Amino acid sequence: MSRKRLNPILVTLVAIVMLVWLAMPFGMAILWSLVDPDKAWSYPDLFPMKLSLRRWIEMWETTNLAGAIGNSYMLAPIVAISALLLAMPTAFAFGRLEFRGKAIAQFISLLPLVLPGFVIALFFTALLYRLGVYNKFVGIVIGHTVLFLPYAIRILSVSFSQVRQDLIDAARDLGASHYARFAAAYLPVLKPGILAALLIVFIQSIEEFALAFVLGAPDFTTVPTILYSYLGYNFIRPNAAVVSLILVVPNVILMLLFEHLLKSEGAVTVGGKG
Repeated sequence: MSRKRLNPILVTLVAIVMLVWLAMPFGMAILWSLVDPDKAWSYPDLFPMKLSLRRWIEMWETTNLAGAIGNSYMLAPIVAISALLLAMPTAFAFGRLEFRGKAIAQFISLLPLVLPGFVIALFFTALLYRLGVYNKFVGIVIGHTVLFLPYAIRILSVSFSQVRQDLIDAARDLGASHYARFAAAYLPVLKPGILAALLIVFIQSIEEFALAFVLGAPDFTTVPTILYSYLGYNFIRPNAAVVSLILVVPNVILMLLFEHLLKSEGAVTVGGKG
């Protein structure tokens, strides 16, 4: 009886936490983005006096928001694929091989995650200029790939470690080629990790600010650089709410689609569970 009583209480507490943590910030962002420019929302008004889409229209027409969205969604897939390809050999070594200094190598590979973003951005900018890389798009692609490579390495290392050795041996004994062995033994297990690595690096690239700002400003803008311009010296909360929703909502949809993909009935074939 006590356990039966406890479960509804826990479910209620989780629901309240999710409401406070997710629903309320999204709701406030939506309300702020719909505040009419002619009717300011301020204390003691509980809700905006007038709602309209003028903020959205003005942001689209008077800023480089369209170009920033194009830049962000042009960068992200290139960075995700580059990080995935570069992470594969290292992840294979971490997941399948045993060698001296493996733990140290794994620790070093995760160091970019603990360093401040602006510190990495400043030193990386100086390094690219030393190497003669002045193209802003190429520089940000390289910077994001290096910055988010640890995510792909960590995820794929776990995936490689879950590949069953008996399947590899069986495929080899049956005379399968290297490609056939990879397709039969590795790929079904690696698919969820590959999808997860692509998605996480994609979202991280979309949301990254420091390196994109230091390398790209003022000519090459992304959505986060526009967002932080409204959160910094020129603090305009309704405009920041518009940009934050444009930045966050697509990423939330991507995460939900990925979660649905892994839990769907076809996850065995699409997600590679086997």
